Amino acid sequence: MTEAVHFEQEAAVAVLTIDRSDRRNGVDAASAALLREGLERFEADNSARVLVLTGAGGEAFCAGADLKALDLDVDHPGGPMGFTRLTPSKPTIAAIDGWCLAGGLELALWCDLRIATPKSVFGCFERRWGVPLIDGGTQRLPRVVGLGRALDMILTGRAVDAEEAERIGLVTEVVAPGQHLDRALELAERLAAFPQETMLSDRRATIEGAGLPLADGLELEHRLGREVLEVAARGAARFAAGEGRHGEGV
Repeated sequence: MTEAVHFEQEAAVAVLTIDRSDRRNGVDAASAALLREGLERFEADNSARVLVLTGAGGEAFCAGADLKALDLDVDHPGGPMGFTRLTPSKPTIAAIDGWCLAGGLELALWCDLRIATPKSVFGCFERRWGVPLIDGGTQRLPRVVGLGRALDMILTGRAVDAEEAERIGLVTEVVAPGQHLDRALELAERLAAFPQETMLSDRRATIEGAGLPLADGLELEHRLGREVLEVAARGAARFAAGEGRHGEGV
C-alpha cells in the first residue's frame, strides 16, 4: 500500500492505519480505496482474526472526509469512506486518539469496539456545514448509544469529550494518553485467542439480530448456535476436565 494507509499484521491481529496527519487523517478517494483494499486483505486471510483501525500522528483518529479534495464517491457500494457500507465477518476495534469527527466517527462506529484516549473528541461536525451522514452514522450510532443520545449528537453536531463518550457507551474504554493502540492490540489478541467459531457465531447473531423482532432474533440465535454445538461440546469437556476454572483465561 501507499503511504496514506498502512496495513500491518502480527500473528492473528491486523492493523490498518490512516496516515494523512497533514489533513487530520481526512479521507480522500485514494485513501478510501486503500481502506477498502485493507479490509479485503483482512477478510481474505484466515490467519487474521481481528482488525484494529487507527490514525497516525497523535492529533486525530480521522476528521472525516478530506474537504479540500471533495472527491469521495457517495454511490460506491462499499461506502464513501471506503468500507462503511460493508460488514466485516470478524471483530474490529478502533484505537482512537484525538479528533474523531464526521466520517471519522462513522468509521469508528463501523468497528465493534472503541478504545480512546482522554483527549479524544467525537462529533457529527458535518452538521455545521450542511453535509449529511452517509457512512452509516444514522444507523450505527443509535444502535450503539440509543436513539435519544444519537439524535442529540446528530441534530446538534456538538462535541462529545472522551469522558461523556465512555459514559454513554460510545466508547468501550478510555485509557491513558498514548496507550490506545497498545490496549486495542491487547484486546485484539485476547479475542483472537478464543475459540473462533462460537465467538463469530455470537457476534453475527448480535449484529444481524439488532434490528429484528425478538422472536426472529431468537430464531436466528438458535439457528446459528446449533451450527457450532460441536465446538461448544469440546469447550465444555475442557472445562469439565479442570481448564479455565475461577475465571482463568478470561
